[in-house]
Amino acid sequence: MADALSLVDDWGPEKIVVVSQRRTGMKGVLVIDNTARGIGKGGTRMSPTVTVGEVARLARVMTWKWAGVDLFYGGAKAGIAADPASRDKEAILRAFARALSNEVPREYVMGLDMGLTESDAAIIQDELGDRGAAVGTPEHLGGVAYDKLGVTGYGIAEATDAAAQRGGLSLSGCRVAIQGFGAVGAAAAARFAELGATVVAVSTARGALHDPGGLDVRSLLAAREEHGDDFVVRHAQGEALASGQELAVDCDILVPAALQDVIDDRTAHLIKAGLVVEGANLPTSPTAQEILAGRGITVLPDFVANAGGVVAAAFAMDARYSGFRPETSTIFETISGRLRANAVTVLDEAERRGTTPHTAGRGLAEERVRAAMRSKGRLPV
Repeated sequence: MADALSLVDDWGPEKIVVVSQRRTGMKGVLVIDNTARGIGKGGTRMSPTVTVGEVARLARVMTWKWAGVDLFYGGAKAGIAADPASRDKEAILRAFARALSNEVPREYVMGLDMGLTESDAAIIQDELGDRGAAVGTPEHLGGVAYDKLGVTGYGIAEATDAAAQRGGLSLSGCRVAIQGFGAVGAAAAARFAELGATVVAVSTARGALHDPGGLDVRSLLAAREEHGDDFVVRHAQGEALASGQELAVDCDILVPAALQDVIDDRTAHLIKAGLVVEGANLPTSPTAQEILAGRGITVLPDFVANAGGVVAAAFAMDARYSGFRPETSTIFETISGRLRANAVTVLDEAERRGTTPHTAGRGLAEERVRAAMRSKGRLPV
């Protein structure tokens, strides 16, 4: 486990809570990074490899993501070190929720991330006896069904369109490669197709599928719906590639929308796209960002591009105790408006400062968080 004290800097974390239970084998962590702008809000993930350091990094991303889209919640994240395919998943999840009953929902509201489903969010609510304990519940329980609606992927495509237009590109006819074809990547592909882009590559953990002339997105989505993600890359028409090779295909726009840390110094030299849009959290290393900038490749940061999920989560947070479900059309309109405007703002700021979009975007977010910390007396006198 990482030395928790070594993770603390001027921004946070404000609280790190490690919990465990011997009966179920549950081990987990909650990191509340910075709540100057509001209660801690971020997804909860389940993976056998979860670490304190990983969750802390993701909690910091949430701090910048909320501030970046100017919504009033604070950065936080939780993780459970367990296999989401385990038959003991529910027992582990309930033990985790109980162990954090002092923090949830007063200081942190659970949400969905890797390894958790809408039903898992409902289980958390049930275990704590509080509708406000988690968001992301099924639609029939009044929740905003992020995956079903595809809000994050939709927002990625909208932000990409704005970034492309700013750079003098029309998304119609642009060749797009997408790493990942889960809920986020599939929804992004669907919206890219609607906007007239040509999707030339998609991938899953099983491999990648590539067609320079364009893949049939509608058929891929139908195959995914019927057979699952892996069927798409193993049986659909197109050239089969090994996982990771989709990052280097010839395209105009690359969207890494699967895992973190996939674009390192070596990979950054192989990318052919002129625009990289971070659909996943933390997919590029800081040095890779510098290499890409040096090659004239624009990178739209994760806390800008994939913030459609947090915009939808803000609606879900408002509706936690309401008898009314948020209007879907309003959610999509708000995602489009905020992410398009923010993409242009961050890229303009990067150009003005002569720095990378990550540095510029984070600078804008930091200014908002610092102002809140100053107003609340959280800075040194």
